[in-house]
Amino acid sequence: MPYSKILIVASKLDKAGIKITTQLSQFGQFTFYLADKEIIYTENLDLEKINQHDFIIFASKHKSESKQKTLSVHAPGNWRLAEFGGEKNKVCKSSALFSKLLFEKLNENAKKFHLDDYQVTMEATHHGPLIEKPCVFIEIGPSETEWNDTKAAFVVARTITEAISDFKENPYREIAIAIGGGHYCPGFNKIQAKSNIAISHVIPQYAFPLTEEMVKEAIEKTDEELDWVLLDWKGLGTTEQRKEITNILDKLYVNYKKTSDIVKE
Repeated sequence: MPYSKILIVASKLDKAGIKITTQLSQFGQFTFYLADKEIIYTENLDLEKINQHDFIIFASKHKSESKQKTLSVHAPGNWRLAEFGGEKNKVCKSSALFSKLLFEKLNENAKKFHLDDYQVTMEATHHGPLIEKPCVFIEIGPSETEWNDTKAAFVVARTITEAISDFKENPYREIAIAIGGGHYCPGFNKIQAKSNIAISHVIPQYAFPLTEEMVKEAIEKTDEELDWVLLDWKGLGTTEQRKEITNILDKLYVNYKKTSDIVKE
């Protein structure tokens, strides 16, 4: 790090991905890879091409039954079953520092260009593909209307451009993985946007029961050295579940903090 060869990957079948890459091509010289099929499935990707780069940004649609318009950032991988690409119990490498910068820039640009009806949010680590290079997804959702939204694609493209341009190592950031809460990370969004903490992988409550292997996988697949684990205390379930989780962290000699203990700017 910092990453010198960054590849932008999208699917030719993905309207949001194509919109984002079209906008990006107007911002400057980027290296693109447009896959013929859906990018969440590893078998659809040219891994030889991907492995020639240091970091992969997947530009993609987000699909949800919810009517809430979203711009989202998350690491790929599966804590349990692999229902949508990748492999079960395995996650990709991701960078806490790059994810944080991307999320900060996304918040700034959504505000600057008045995308007031969109919620900027992290998502818990989910879906494929599974690749060896560190990577992150940035997505527009949740439906066809938003996938075709040129202004949203412009904001995402500008965000990617600025994040690549401004990215550098930051020894003052505290590196964390996050555990607990819902899929859209209500307990972690403000911390990622407004504190000194950089979050890589998020293990949500619906992926519980938490295991040692899940914690180890999240730590090993964070590209920076971990400082501690961030816990959404209210989002850990029962008192018994909280105790089980802290016991696992103690057993692994991993320090942890509660979201309520973090000072947000």
